[in-house]
Amino acid sequence: MTEATIPGTNLTGSRYKDMFARYEPLIKATDGLTLSQVCAITGLETSTIQNWVKRRFVARPVNKKYRERQLARILLIASLRDVLKIDSIGELMGMVNGNADDESDDIISEEKMYDYFCRISKDAQDNEIKMQDIPQFVRQSLADYEAPDETAFQRLCEAMTTMVYAYTAAEYKKCAEGILQTMRNEWEADKL
Repeated sequence: MTEATIPGTNLTGSRYKDMFARYEPLIKATDGLTLSQVCAITGLETSTIQNWVKRRFVARPVNKKYRERQLARILLIASLRDVLKIDSIGELMGMVNGNADDESDDIISEEKMYDYFCRISKDAQDNEIKMQDIPQFVRQSLADYEAPDETAFQRLCEAMTTMVYAYTAAEYKKCAEGILQTMRNEWEADKL
């Protein structure tokens, strides 16, 4: 089994359950990650992350260190940005957890949301879930989520469905671009 790229990162792995647990020891050991460490994990440019913080899509780092909540939000945004506009991703995150700087309005931790996202996306792919069945699959996959109320559960289901669709579309886009590049290479080789 080949290892796929972990959503939102340039790292590979095949384990998708409790994915965020991979990053927690590093964050705890260093009392937060520096911007360069976040960039190393995600493959993003420093200016991209700084822009997301400036635009309030990600909470500001404390003492120039990114904690669990910020890293999880960055990973989620990075997972979706190939298909959705950054403003749409910010709006989607806000619909789930409100203001990025305020944890009191969250219906789920960013880390748990990232874990659900990784697991559901991988399970949907592995089980070859059809596009029209994704909403029900997401609902079933979130059965262990302890929502503060029914509207929170519904909101999370809809947001997660949107995220899975967007991530799946991004994966198809990568496949299409790979095929196109192979065709270009063959086309150029034939011209020589």
